[in-house]
Amino acid sequence: MEKLTRDELIVRIESARKKLNQSIDEKRRYEEIYQDSVRLDELIEQYIVAGV
Repeated sequence: MEKLTRDELIVRIESARKKLNQSIDEKRRYEEIYQDSVRLDELIEQYIVAGV
């Protein structure tokens, strides 16, 4: 897992959130929505673990 700065994490979290919302809005396949959700969760976890 790569180390990211606080600002990098915030940018990636926001991007992942937008991608997840777009997947849901476009009614994409469950697997795609699930993967987007997992990616967002991973980034949020990194943010929490970093204690920022």
